[in-house]
Formats: sequence, structure tokens, C-alpha cells
Amino acid sequence: MSIPACPVCSMEHTYQDQDHYVCPDCAHEWPMAADTSEDDDDGLSIKDAHGTILADGDAVYLIKDLKVKGSSTTLKKGTKVRSIRLVSGDHEVDCKVDGVSFMLKAAFLKKA
Repeated sequence: MSIPACPVCSMEHTYQDQDHYVCPDCAHEWPMAADTSEDDDDGLSIKDAHGTILADGDAVYLIKDLKVKGSSTTLKKGTKVRSIRLVSGDHEVDCKVDGVSFMLKAAFLKKA
């Protein structure tokens, strides 16, 4: 069994660390066995803080106060966000709160 190249930077210097592969060039880690049991049509399986799978158009609540980087604005715990859009990347949820667009991590959200 050969170790695959990094899916992010395509370098072949990857190594195995327990049940993950690690790329020392870009520090990307990914699981050895890809979990495809709960993927949706786009291949995205994004879960909220309680493990509930999110979908485009869902409404969610913030589970903690979030300070907006580079601003004095704070998104308050309990704020309801409607019509979310799921995207790939570090911040998986694209939404609007009070008319301002934000990218949020699903770990700070609870499905309504």
C-alpha cells in the first residue's frame, strides 16, 4: 500500500500518523479512510455543534458570542440566522446577519 500525495499541495512527502495522513510541506491532515456514508449531493457533509447535518436553506442559532475579526461587532449567542448556504473550506457556512454577510464555522451553530 502506497501513501497518497497531498490533496492540497500535491507534494509526495506525506506520511502516516496513526489513522491520518500528514503533509509536512503544507501541514494538511486528512483521514486514511474517507467517510462517505453521510455525504450529500455535493459531497459536503457539514454538521452543527450537536452533530445534526446541515443543508442549504436551513435556519440556525449561534451557540456562543462571536467577535468579528477586524471589527468591534459581536454576534450574540442565540441570534437566529436564516437561509444559510454551505460552502467548502474552513468556515463552512455563508450567511447574512442583520444584512451583513458572514462566513461562520458550523461548530458554533445549532440547527433551528
